[in-house]
Amino acid sequence: MIIDCHGHYTTAPSAHSDWREAQKAAFKAGESPPPYPALSDDEIRETLEKNQIRLLRERGADMTIFSPRASAMAHHVGDEKVSAAWARHNNDLIKRCVDLYPETFIGVCMLPQSPGVPIENSVAELERCVTELGFVGCNLNPDPSGGHFSAPPLIDRFWYPFYEKMVELDVPAMIHVSGSCNPVFHATGAYYIAADTTAFMQFIQGDLFRDFPDLRFIIPHGGGAVPYHWGRYRGLADMLKQPPLDGHVMKNVYFDTCVYHQPGIDLLFEVIDLDNILFGSEMVGAVRGVDPQTGHYFDDTKRYVDALDLTPEQRHQVYEGNARRVFPRLDAQLKERGL
Repeated sequence: MIIDCHGHYTTAPSAHSDWREAQKAAFKAGESPPPYPALSDDEIRETLEKNQIRLLRERGADMTIFSPRASAMAHHVGDEKVSAAWARHNNDLIKRCVDLYPETFIGVCMLPQSPGVPIENSVAELERCVTELGFVGCNLNPDPSGGHFSAPPLIDRFWYPFYEKMVELDVPAMIHVSGSCNPVFHATGAYYIAADTTAFMQFIQGDLFRDFPDLRFIIPHGGGAVPYHWGRYRGLADMLKQPPLDGHVMKNVYFDTCVYHQPGIDLLFEVIDLDNILFGSEMVGAVRGVDPQTGHYFDDTKRYVDALDLTPEQRHQVYEGNARRVFPRLDAQLKERGL
């Protein structure tokens, strides 16, 4: 089985996005938003079968760990009430996708984060999504401000109540920012990669995994700039009198394969231990076009992994085994199906 650990519902029905615009407009006007629209199963099927499901079949993957569109989480928009309603509608929509195609999708939730709001306020939605909706993880935004990095670092005790619930539920989090409201940061080209890299450095600086040895994070987009600068981070850990990275960070942190050219994938696998790499594509996502140098889609990451000199056991580990280990609730659900 080939499990894509990084998928977003970027093709949700237009009525869903239209409601979001109406919600934002109502907030600015000091009014209540309109009722959320009734979306038919056929509308949802059409958006998925023409996009994610078609591409999964064409590219040879089997299942996507599926979450709401990351760039549209926009925790900096509105207030806590706005974010809570938007998160709930998005997560309920993901649940409908999973119910329509349980063999193809498994859910991961967005959280109702807002700048300056205690992270404790996101615990209830995580618990609802895991215990009631059957989701297997969450996307945690380290910067709800949308590009101003006003939140405490991820090693700060500000985040501990949420980490405690993650450990209790035995679910990982993908570190994933949303859209950028800071013109300094292009969202997918700069902000995402900067946030990924920043999160990793924060983990080096603290002792988070001493306090939470069972906590698990996926840093997407191939780990940001980290694999390319692996020597820098090893050296910084040494200068900061921290233990070597393999024991200090890498027993709890994983990278995906959302790297959109062969040399980048080659580097990722050369530098990062195989135990820490999960197959992912983020399609249909940040980079949707065809690479003129290869004639294939940039985000067809399975082609890059297939081109690596891996044994069958190593290939299984990247495509399936690591995901089932990092997402134990996914593993349990698959075992219930005899997979």
